[in-house]
Amino acid sequence: MLANYHTHTQRCLHAYGSDREYIESAIKSGMKVLGFSDHCPWIFPDGYVSGIRMIPADVDEYFSSLTALKKEYEKDIKIYIGFESEYVPELMESQDKFLADYPVDYMILGQHSIAPENISRYMGSPTRDEDILKKYVDLIIEGMESGRYKYVAHPDLFNFIGYKRTYVKHFTRLCEYLKSKDIPVEINLLGLSQNRHYPTPEFMEIAQKVGNTAIIGFDAHCPEMLEDNCSVEKCIKFAKKYSLELLDYISGLEP
Repeated sequence: MLANYHTHTQRCLHAYGSDREYIESAIKSGMKVLGFSDHCPWIFPDGYVSGIRMIPADVDEYFSSLTALKKEYEKDIKIYIGFESEYVPELMESQDKFLADYPVDYMILGQHSIAPENISRYMGSPTRDEDILKKYVDLIIEGMESGRYKYVAHPDLFNFIGYKRTYVKHFTRLCEYLKSKDIPVEINLLGLSQNRHYPTPEFMEIAQKVGNTAIIGFDAHCPEMLEDNCSVEKCIKFAKKYSLELLDYISGLEP
């Protein structure tokens, strides 16, 4: 692996390890690029405080820590500083205003919910509801159309247990959109290594038929994951199984 753009930090409250440890693990594994994309904070209008993402008060330290390490390790690896975020239209204005003065290099779209998290179900929960599936795909496409995000993290997170033809209809629409914009689908290493319900063969069969490219996203929640060569090999075999061309880098985020 030459790059990973899906890296969390302990600030999201469900990851561990220091920023330096993530960088040193990436260097040890031979990476040329490491992108940090911790779960982006939201400014919730009702004062709700999330327990699964960075809080707004930690953003200053996030950038100061990583900016200093970026300079310290500049001869060894290229560091990018960004976020993973949902696209929730009613919260975008407040998020944009909050992040306006920070040097955000990039963002990836991880659609864990289709509304503010305190009033939305988790998209990884099993459902037969086609309306929720349609809304999920609609929001991803709308979010990508906004130009905010470089690619979609675990697009197959949505755990649909209804009719296969319904699944195929909506995810074909998503894969065709991504292909038209030269956006790769992510093969999520965390999901594969932990035998989660994603990445899914059903989604990858659609991507294969559409002709999508792919990128491996570690979704690293601890530094050791960046040295997990066994899981990398599983991801590579997974991509080959579905004839998906793997990209080394995301355009604009090269070494």
